Amino acid sequence: MLTFILWLVLFFLCWPLALAAFVLYPLVWILLLPFRLIGLTVEGIFAFLKAVIMLPARIAGVK
Repeated sequence: MLTFILWLVLFFLCWPLALAAFVLYPLVWILLLPFRLIGLTVEGIFAFLKAVIMLPARIAGVK
């Protein structure tokens, strides 16, 4: 909601810049999507490695 209000303020102050932001935002989101997917994959790999390393301690009952 706050983003929308800020966009409305920008539209009121400088409408060409607001329209450019409105058009370019989806394009930038699509361009950054592969990096988000890579980050999600790396985060999953680290979580898996942590689980594998901590498995003996969990089996032994050490907290």
